[in-house]
Amino acid sequence: MTGLTNDIPQQVLGIIPARMASVRFPGKPLALARGLPMVIRVYEQARKALKEVIIATSDDEIIEAAKTFGASWVKTGASHTSGTSRCLEALGTFMQNSGQHFKAVVNIQGDEPSIRPDMISMLASEILEPGISIATLAGRETNPDGFNGPNRVKVVIGTNGNALYFSRSPIPFRRDPGAASQAWLSHIGIYAFKTEVLTQICSLEPSALEISESLEQLRWLENGFKIRCIEQEYQGFGVDTPADLEAYNRRDIF
Repeated sequence: MTGLTNDIPQQVLGIIPARMASVRFPGKPLALARGLPMVIRVYEQARKALKEVIIATSDDEIIEAAKTFGASWVKTGASHTSGTSRCLEALGTFMQNSGQHFKAVVNIQGDEPSIRPDMISMLASEILEPGISIATLAGRETNPDGFNGPNRVKVVIGTNGNALYFSRSPIPFRRDPGAASQAWLSHIGIYAFKTEVLTQICSLEPSALEISESLEQLRWLENGFKIRCIEQEYQGFGVDTPADLEAYNRRDIF
């Protein structure tokens, strides 16, 4: 991966897809994360890494919050079944309205209030490399107990740095716990896409593995797309439930 250059923030658009109707945590984007609506806290972190960042949503409440805090936003349709397809619509609308063109997009999860700007910058740099279509992050897992839960997505990576598989089950299985093995890695759900690749993957039909694991990225792997997976020490702190948010607000997590 090359180092960041001054023009990278201008070539990559950050998009934060957000919706109020979360199954496990309704209204999550506007829940207060250390005094700010969560989606706004994520937006402020992303703006430290990228010149252009937008919140993509169909919910008027989220748009009003964006206006209040001076955040850029794009209103999308309400029928999206994934944040990825919402990103594609927002990208097209924003490019048309602004007259700008972007070589790549970073899809930033709106429920990662502790996302670090350097993590976003790392992906923005990586996705502009020749031959990289999709890139994401993984953190080394140090807590086996937390690693076992289905909400923590796991990934195994090949010697070429590309993801081999993602799962909600612990992988790789350690038949002999005492033997040397690949480190356990938790997936950090932030993605970067070349613009044309985002268009391609959004045209794909749901796949068997995706439906089995309820993981959209398996659709891309099944259809032959390579996902570059960058290991780094920080694991992130995703908020899936109200209890997660309470933990975030209590702990010294940045």
